[in-house]
Amino acid sequence: MLRRREFIAIVTSASVSPRAACAQQSARHVRIGYLSPSRERAGLQCFLKGLEQHGWIDGRNLTLEYRQAEGQADRVPALVAELVVLKPDLIAVAGTQGAQELQRATREIPVVFMGVTDPIASGIVASLAHPGGNVTGFSNFNQALTGKLLELLRSAKSTASPVYFLYDSANAAKVLELRELQKIGQTLAIAIEALQVRSSAEIERALGGVTVPNSAGLIVSVDGVTVSNRDLIVQQVAKHRLPAIYQTREFVDAGGLMSYGMNFCRQFQRAAMYADKILKGSKPSDLPVELPTTYELIINAKSAKALGIELSPELLARADEVIE
Repeated sequence: MLRRREFIAIVTSASVSPRAACAQQSARHVRIGYLSPSRERAGLQCFLKGLEQHGWIDGRNLTLEYRQAEGQADRVPALVAELVVLKPDLIAVAGTQGAQELQRATREIPVVFMGVTDPIASGIVASLAHPGGNVTGFSNFNQALTGKLLELLRSAKSTASPVYFLYDSANAAKVLELRELQKIGQTLAIAIEALQVRSSAEIERALGGVTVPNSAGLIVSVDGVTVSNRDLIVQQVAKHRLPAIYQTREFVDAGGLMSYGMNFCRQFQRAAMYADKILKGSKPSDLPVELPTTYELIINAKSAKALGIELSPELLARADEVIE
């Protein structure tokens, strides 16, 4: 027979356990490192919003250690070293290079990455289903995406090749994208020309050498260098009247023609969900790397008009959003 005192203890425990759990989390204070390859803070804000949804609030029960490389790849190793020395409870990192550096720098601090092109080929994880070690996260790459960028660009303005690919030459993951794009270009008899950039000055020189009569258009990768120089790229593209497609909508919001890619904000919020699981006891090795499954086509109709491009009704109908 259950004694009265035991019964009261069980009922009391059951009734207060949710509150006790919340109080326990709010009483615990964690430190999270965050490394960005660019000066762009939109991803950080999405990550923090995701953390708030799980009860982790910056300045209350969370201390954020934020570092940004401002599009300068050579700064990443030092920033990684700074974060590792602090021994935070977890480090979140955007981009392939930072994830690689962290994978080499620590085997103890849990790491959650976002926006990594190929985490296996980059040596960051052992496999997608079983990452192994202390690192897991979210990829931004699907081979089908590369061909789709080329297809959409041709749909917007079908002219002769070559098509130019603007990317950070120091980003090994973007080299993989270039090779994939060149393979697809061969099957379509379209020459793919690489525009390697590492700085704003190189961006101006690279785009200044591309002329409309000889170009079908431009594909701009998303990496630390391009995102940090987003406004400059959009301005140069408009100046030289180049039809261009980007891998993230932020370029289109800044005046670019069109973008096709995953919703980065949504991925950064999902990364916060992984961070929450790890802070509550899950092991990174038990959390599979997620690949993007949905993509958004964003079109800037105003920019199309300025370029003298008449977009087909079929292409406009495919868009998830048309900016007038």
